[in-house]
Amino acid sequence: MTSHNDTASRIARPWNLVTALLSTAALIIQLILVIRGVGVLTDENGPTVAAPERVLRFFSYFTVQSNILVILSCLTLVLAPQRDGRIWRVLRLDAIVGITVTIIVYHFALAPLLDLKGLASLTDITFHYVTPVLAIAGWLLFGPRPRIDRATLLWSLAWPALYFVYSLIRGAITNWYPYPFVDVTTIGYPRAFVNLLIVCVLLLGVGVLYRFGDAKLRPIPVDRKKLPAQP
Repeated sequence: MTSHNDTASRIARPWNLVTALLSTAALIIQLILVIRGVGVLTDENGPTVAAPERVLRFFSYFTVQSNILVILSCLTLVLAPQRDGRIWRVLRLDAIVGITVTIIVYHFALAPLLDLKGLASLTDITFHYVTPVLAIAGWLLFGPRPRIDRATLLWSLAWPALYFVYSLIRGAITNWYPYPFVDVTTIGYPRAFVNLLIVCVLLLGVGVLYRFGDAKLRPIPVDRKKLPAQP
């Protein structure tokens, strides 16, 4: 008789693969648009800066980095649906928390500011809605769990902290910021720091919620014999 866990593992593989492939496709398409200067990271009259700078700006978005983390974590789960490991746990939690905050901040703060069309709009929807929904649903349905302990939660804060430091330093050098709520040239440092504090609290709060769910939702037992060597 096929166990519930075996069935879940069979479904988890294609689910995580589809999530990774859709996010990867959106990433590649939008990167091509960025390089060509079409629809994104441009002004009404065309590209504002040279292509290498546009590419660097593209990868400086929290949304893009969150999608990359989702891609990486989902691909590892395609290979091993019960994957575990100290570094992997942090990667997985960063991916889920990052993509959750992405959909929240985008929907309530950023979406009204954008007017994208065509492929740019399609990839934008994939980044901010499709990938988050699939990734969050995948975690709820297939885990794996339990995986989130206190150390994992605390270490998961390192990436967003470094991201915000990078954004402020790079912004001070180039006068470009990835999001309006951190644009020091427009709102000043005091307001930018308050906004970043709010986002950090949101990140921590979402992480705490995932830790709570990780402990309370149905656990998915690990067959240690099926696990590869993992960091």
